Amino acid sequence: MAEPVTEGKPQQYSESVPDKRPSVDPGSVTASETVDLETDTVNEKSLLRKLDIRLLPAVGILYLLSFLDRSNVANARIQGLAADLGMTGNQYLTGLTLHFIGYVIFEIPCNIVLKRTTPRFWLPTLTILWGIVATLMGIVQNLTGFFIARFFLGVAESGLFPGVVYYFSMWYKRRERQFRISLFFGAAALAGSFGGILAYGISFMRGTVWEHGWRWIFILEGIATVVVAVGAYWFIYNYPDTAEFLTDKERKFIHARLASDSDATHDESFTWDNVLRALKDTKCWLYGLSFHTMSLPLYTFSLFLPSIIAALGYRAATAQLLTIPPYAFAFLTTLTVASVSERLHKRAVFIIGSAILAIIGYIMLLANKDPIARPSLSYAGTFFAAGGIYPATALALSWPAINVSGQTKRAVANAMQISIGNLGAVLGTQLYRSGHGPRYIVGHSFALGYLAGNVIVSSLLYLILSRENKRRDGIAPEVEEIGHLVDWDGDEDPRWRFQY
Repeated sequence: MAEPVTEGKPQQYSESVPDKRPSVDPGSVTASETVDLETDTVNEKSLLRKLDIRLLPAVGILYLLSFLDRSNVANARIQGLAADLGMTGNQYLTGLTLHFIGYVIFEIPCNIVLKRTTPRFWLPTLTILWGIVATLMGIVQNLTGFFIARFFLGVAESGLFPGVVYYFSMWYKRRERQFRISLFFGAAALAGSFGGILAYGISFMRGTVWEHGWRWIFILEGIATVVVAVGAYWFIYNYPDTAEFLTDKERKFIHARLASDSDATHDESFTWDNVLRALKDTKCWLYGLSFHTMSLPLYTFSLFLPSIIAALGYRAATAQLLTIPPYAFAFLTTLTVASVSERLHKRAVFIIGSAILAIIGYIMLLANKDPIARPSLSYAGTFFAAGGIYPATALALSWPAINVSGQTKRAVANAMQISIGNLGAVLGTQLYRSGHGPRYIVGHSFALGYLAGNVIVSSLLYLILSRENKRRDGIAPEVEEIGHLVDWDGDEDPRWRFQY
């Protein structure tokens, strides 16, 4: 370990001579020593399970509801939504686009609000807001009301995913975050399965108050969201220092774990300079592009799967049920790929492999020249597509959480990634047009092309991050006990190493 850095005199690093000076606070106990002192009374594996049980189901339920409330419009469409609201041409697609415009615009502001408030206040509040909007979608009477509701649904939902990714970084070590983010994102696949089951059941309410049952899809699922969100004020926790379910010894242990691995224990105040650091970092933009190339296939799949299956010749109720198996398969592949990736500490290769699996699915969909005569081939293609899209997206979304250091910079980088990514969704909502079925050549082709683009972006990030690590190896050795550094400058510090 090196000598302490003197205050007022920053360390200088030489490109030619590796730095070997100390970098921990003088007189402090190192994280590893602190952990050793507590091992008699705190079992790390048991504590990690305790955190998972307390944190993951809570935020996972909120994200499941979020994805359900944004994608149930696909189920409502084949239950009479378009006909009742007098939609013509591609007006349905315009409503989908407006959702993502609201989502993109408010992504970064929402994460700044989270940084300046608390998760227990902000995350449930957002959930209540979008639950109310989702419920009101069930009583819209015209196209204008539908457009307004979709826009504000996007605004309200925009802060959840990037907020939770940042939230995880304040609880888990770097190498533990990816699997948790993947578990969290797996709720999106579950939402697809639940959406199909619920839509099938709710479809039998047609004739109750309204002729068609699509309004009940929005109303019942929206009310459920509001009810759960109210309870979330009690089951969402802030940060380790104030979490009621932890003992004092467990708090110290978590503090030591985080200090040995990340900047989560730093008392970093919000500054606009740290916001600009994220905006000026090329890698942050590439993380955004990695999700951008996945968001188009992700959201076109989730928003149009019922229509794609219905176009194969199935009745609406049957099509709702047939959406369930591909999503269930996606959930399994997401957890499996995330687990293996975490164990091997490899990211890019699994993103690329998953994207290629999805490409195979879209090739199957495009190659079937007569989907109505041979629906089984196209339906099988949806399994390949889902099984590749969801794990690739989950891993891509974890990159900023494990590679960006500096709390404010990381919060902004997470929001940047979702904002840039969802621009792909904005485009995707315009691709599956009326009259394009049952082959949907334009939509499937764009999805395939974007997946190929993801392979390129992921390969580029692999090269950039690996080369940057090698460059830094010649400047200064890696230091993991970041929480005890008095001169830490975020991921721009040459002692930081990127994961790829």
